[in-house]
Amino acid sequence: MRKLISCALGAIAWIISPKTAVLLGEPLFYLLGMRKSAAGMSLRSVKNVLIVKLDEIGDTVLAIPFIKELRNNVPGARITLVVKPQVLNLMELCPYVDEVIAFDWNTSGVFGEYRRHWRALCLAISKLWSRRFDLAIIPRWDSDHYHASFVSYFSGARWRVGYSEKVIEHKRIANKGYDVLLTHAIEKSGSSHEIEHNLDILRFLGGSVRVPSLELWLSNEDEVFASKLLADYGIKDGDFLLGICPTGGSSVLKQWPMSNFIGLSAWAIEEYNAKIIIIGGPNDKPLSEEIAEKLGKKAVNACGETTLRQMAALIKKCRVFVSNDTGPMHIAAAVGIPVIALFGSSCPHRFGPVSESSFIIQKEMDCNPCHGSIHKDRCSSCIYKKPECMVEISVNEVIRAVTELSAISE
Repeated sequence: MRKLISCALGAIAWIISPKTAVLLGEPLFYLLGMRKSAAGMSLRSVKNVLIVKLDEIGDTVLAIPFIKELRNNVPGARITLVVKPQVLNLMELCPYVDEVIAFDWNTSGVFGEYRRHWRALCLAISKLWSRRFDLAIIPRWDSDHYHASFVSYFSGARWRVGYSEKVIEHKRIANKGYDVLLTHAIEKSGSSHEIEHNLDILRFLGGSVRVPSLELWLSNEDEVFASKLLADYGIKDGDFLLGICPTGGSSVLKQWPMSNFIGLSAWAIEEYNAKIIIIGGPNDKPLSEEIAEKLGKKAVNACGETTLRQMAALIKKCRVFVSNDTGPMHIAAAVGIPVIALFGSSCPHRFGPVSESSFIIQKEMDCNPCHGSIHKDRCSSCIYKKPECMVEISVNEVIRAVTELSAISE
């Protein structure tokens, strides 16, 4: 039985491998008239563009300058953006694309990779083949954990551009053989800010790039929702509203201690008669409920109670926003709110908020990921019992930053 299972898993690995996709895909795409020479790629000749961005909230926000600049370079082209379902609400009002499609890559179990592969193929057949894409772009420098490379290949696009599996060692391992899915694999190594990684793709394509900037797009209904929610808690325009995001997002190593968020909020209530709004997703509710209970009536717990655009509308009402390295941190920067970003196990040079009124706090430690012999950009584990890099950030340090930024934003 064990040998049978091993053979079955080996067969599945072959079926979903990049080489098999190309072996079976190329003859099919030629028969469908979707293959021409990959030579002579030019943005000026592009009429239909596919962007595959299946990342989490923060990385998707950081792709917005790329999407905007791409539109400036191909003003007459039709642009389709594929995102994960959880990010669809945030991007569906983007004025720089013609349509936004959701692709759920999240699968688990023994046959999870097979199901993900099948979903990518079904997406291509049902929604992408009819577009006859000239160009597919994967704006992700790091490892592709989301099957974006296969979505790009299955789309049938003539030109497929993304970062090579060779740009960093862990990608070479995780995405071995993926370069065959691309017609143009960019081999630019060296870690830059995520926005620059994305814009470098446009530069590779011969496009022009202006000064990048973030933005988000909210509906009137989103703004009304935020105003009504705050009004229900007696919060008026002009009140000092401090936003906090206490979650560590995808990693507990990025989480400032809950007691510190409580101490910071208690100080703001005492100093400014502030109201506190706690921001996060459904999985953050236990943490946020504990904080809200400690702060009493001065706190509004919005965790898991909003869409992403409604969350952005609430953050837009804040005087200052204090956050770990998370998606809401980037949303705050995108809507122009002063951000205090707390970094520990990830590197701000790559993931820091892009805002003129941002304040990054990070403790210099020997174990910072930026100091490794192989640049990791983030830690997947900690050598201490708790993340000392976050614990060592004092409440008083953050208080000084809040005081400084709140004076600027008045």
